Amino acid sequence: MPLTYASYLKLDELLELQRPLSDGPEHDEMLFIVIHQVYELWFKEVLHEADHLIQLLGKGDLHRAQHTLTRILKVLKVLVAQLDILETMTPLEFLSFRQRLESASGFQSSQFRELEFVLGRKSRGFVDHFPEGSSSRLKLESRYRHPSLWDAFLACIHAKGHPVPADVLKRDVTQLVAPDERVQRALIEVYRNDPNLLPLCELLVDLDEGVQEWRYRHVKMVERTIGAKQGTGGSSGVEYLAKTLFKPAFPDLWAIRAAL
Repeated sequence: MPLTYASYLKLDELLELQRPLSDGPEHDEMLFIVIHQVYELWFKEVLHEADHLIQLLGKGDLHRAQHTLTRILKVLKVLVAQLDILETMTPLEFLSFRQRLESASGFQSSQFRELEFVLGRKSRGFVDHFPEGSSSRLKLESRYRHPSLWDAFLACIHAKGHPVPADVLKRDVTQLVAPDERVQRALIEVYRNDPNLLPLCELLVDLDEGVQEWRYRHVKMVERTIGAKQGTGGSSGVEYLAKTLFKPAFPDLWAIRAAL
């Protein structure tokens, strides 16, 4: 048979994946499933682009790196906009099927954890949360051991002639990125004297801000839907999510603002 739109996109299989569990089923469970499946598809795309971005930085290809970062930022805007759709579901409409979720929780999204790891926000505990030998755990373990986007960026600006300290370039990449005054001095030099690297720096700030924006909107959506109730899967819900707010992935790019 010739290739068709439906066969290329595997639409028969794709459209069979939305299977509500509630009796009836409840009308809004379909929206809930579609939104979260689409989230996972976009997470897959962002990870795909982030891996490409890291490769481009390794090659020093600033033009294509900036193009790729811009695409990631566009996807982030879509992720935020999807929350507007989810917020059309009232608390009572969510409660009509919430019990069917049992222990399932967004906390269990391995792809979102992968994205956090790519940005440098790593935690061994998140790796251990997934079953030994599972594909999710194997992918997270690989992300945990490999350099983050920030590490690739610092290696790139060092290769372009800016003095990033050797111990920073060889740091333990499983650890969280910590502010470093020496790195900040190098970044200030970039901002003042390197117009080729400056746009890349600002796009990374946009990325950091975009992820923080999604986190904030996500917290408010959950608060709007379930209030102070315990989250699905036994999490503390809004209380836990609120603790993740306003924690930049690239603290040095924020710290230098006062010195410019």
